[in-house]
Amino acid sequence: MVIGSIELRLQRLEAAEAIRQLIARYAVGADRKNDPEILGPLFSADAVWEAEGIARLVGRAAIADGLAALAGDFVTWSLHYMVSPHIVVDDSVQSATCRWYLWELCTMKRQDGTTADTWYGGWYDSRLSLHDGTWLFDRVKLEARLASPNSVPWTGKAGGTPDAPVPLTMN
Repeated sequence: MVIGSIELRLQRLEAAEAIRQLIARYAVGADRKNDPEILGPLFSADAVWEAEGIARLVGRAAIADGLAALAGDFVTWSLHYMVSPHIVVDDSVQSATCRWYLWELCTMKRQDGTTADTWYGGWYDSRLSLHDGTWLFDRVKLEARLASPNSVPWTGKAGGTPDAPVPLTMN
C-alpha cells in the first residue's frame, strides 16, 4: 500500500465521521423543536430540504425558519433516533451522499387541536459537500414511511425534551 492511498483512506474516514457528527447535531436540533440556531448552520447557503406533502425549503435561512415553524405548528415533543447512516464519500473527498434512517417518538398536533403520541419513521437521503473545511448538507429529503399513533401515551416527557443532555448517574 502506498502512502498516498493511506492518506486518502484517512481523509475518507475523517469525512465519514464528520458527516455522522453532522447528523447527530441535526438530531439535537430536531429534538429542540427544530431549533433554527442549531439547524441553520448545518446547511449550505443554497441548500434544499424537502419532504413530499410537508414542505420544500430552499436556502439556509428558509430551512432554519421553515423547520422551526413546522415543529411549532405540528410537533409538541420529539425524540429522534438517526440510525444506520450509509455514507459514500466521493473520490475527491469534497462531496458525499448519505442515507440514514429515522425512528422518532413524537407528540403530533391533530387537525382537531388534540395531540397524539406518535411513532414516526422513514429515512433521509442527503447530498453533502465540504465548505471551507466543514461538511454541510446541500440537500436533505425526508421519505416518511410511518406515522402511527401509539395506543398508550408516552410517559416522562413533562416539560418537553431537555435543553441539555442529562448526565447518566450510576446508583
